[in-house]
Amino acid sequence: MVGRPNVGKSTLLNACLGQKVAIESPVAQTTRKRLRAVVNTPSSQIVIVDTPGLHKPKDALGKELNRSALGELADVDVVAMLIDATKPVGRGDAWVAGHVKACHAEYKLLVVTKADISSPEQIASQMEAARELADFDDAVVVSARERFNVDGFVALVSEHLPEGPRWFPEDMPYDASPEEIVAEFVREKAFLNLKQEIPHSVGVRCDSIEYGKDGHASVKATILVERDGQKGIVIGAKGAMIKKIGTEARVEIERLLGTKVYLDLNVRVQPKWRRDKSEIRRLGYDAGE
Repeated sequence: MVGRPNVGKSTLLNACLGQKVAIESPVAQTTRKRLRAVVNTPSSQIVIVDTPGLHKPKDALGKELNRSALGELADVDVVAMLIDATKPVGRGDAWVAGHVKACHAEYKLLVVTKADISSPEQIASQMEAARELADFDDAVVVSARERFNVDGFVALVSEHLPEGPRWFPEDMPYDASPEEIVAEFVREKAFLNLKQEIPHSVGVRCDSIEYGKDGHASVKATILVERDGQKGIVIGAKGAMIKKIGTEARVEIERLLGTKVYLDLNVRVQPKWRRDKSEIRRLGYDAGE
């Protein structure tokens, strides 16, 4: 799945999977890591790759996110390009479509998202405009929030996959480690709670997950920011903000790990980490080889 930031890729992936593994927020460039989710049907196994939103990069992190998303186009059987029904098709969509046209995927699908908050006229207009961008084999309208046509999307993709063995065991819903998902859940809550200018400066690393004799988990994670002032905002007055982020993240982490969780969050200043390829790599936000 490819598209501009905030078109609904992660939301659709979660809807297809039936559980939340990809984080969601209205902040652009929320997705920083490629995530493979495995959807099993009676006749198929679909490995859905959620990619960072394609955008004009402003730093090393942005370049890595674009490289990660574009790299996936070279190794898939189906490309689904997502278009937001609520926003006019623009130059950003045209730029993404250019890469979709150039890729060698056997099947190219146009997906118009957010049908639940758009009018039939908006959807029709977006569909017409988007079809001019590339030679799509088919198009589908979905609402991941309302699960409208999600099963139809899965069935359509399944029809155009080549025959072959399963890539993953049926009980493996995604290819990320618990530590990676934990870090993403913490980052999601930071994105949702902090001011607009802060989230892009936030990086999160899960340092450890340890289980006690009672089966409860002790989780430690570090939140990176670029300036001292940002650290103060993340911590908040008398620790109120960091407590709120931790409380909300713990709910998601307990669901993920299936047990009670003690979550210890620390905030560290790492100046200009988004321009530091080594730090980007340590956080797992690089595109890889």
